[in-house]
Amino acid sequence: MGSFTVAINAGGQSSRMGTDKAFVLLAERPMIAHVLERVSNLGQDETILITNRPNDYAQFSLPMFADVLPGNGALGGIYTALHYSKHEYTLMLACDMPFVNSALLNHMLRLRSEEMGPYDVIVPLVNDYPEGLHAIYRKSCLSPIQERLEANRLKVIGFYDQVRVRYLTAPEYSRFDPQELSFRNINTPDELASAQPPAGEA
Repeated sequence: MGSFTVAINAGGQSSRMGTDKAFVLLAERPMIAHVLERVSNLGQDETILITNRPNDYAQFSLPMFADVLPGNGALGGIYTALHYSKHEYTLMLACDMPFVNSALLNHMLRLRSEEMGPYDVIVPLVNDYPEGLHAIYRKSCLSPIQERLEANRLKVIGFYDQVRVRYLTAPEYSRFDPQELSFRNINTPDELASAQPPAGEA
């Protein structure tokens, strides 16, 4: 399917969780370990972590990059990933989505070569809202993202109207993930307590 980069946005401290979500244990393993395992066989030749706390993540032995333009939240993380990525396309994922589905991600990656492309963004549309940290971005997004960052307009999807976006709606992505577990963020202790890996995947 062509070379691409996987980037995990490991933002750090979470006010609602009270600690770094990446290291919260789910089924006795850190959440970020679940994400990394689920992307391990997608065929990428580069996996990177976007974090401003590299010492905390050194255990994963992956390239780590701090924000190019600090203090800009998730949009700044996407910009940093695209800035440092070796490839034209980067699959961007949050560290707190431990149930990402490799079959769905592979489908999204195949869409890079869809006849109607090329696209600048490939993203699921869940309950009418794009999942911007479960998306593929092209390096062509760098300029419009930078414009938004410089204007302090930090909404992740705010630049989408300036680029070509391929949305995946429910009938398409539910073929791979009918329960929509891919998009389940774990933000609070209560959500963690109710979260369990799908059967056979603990």
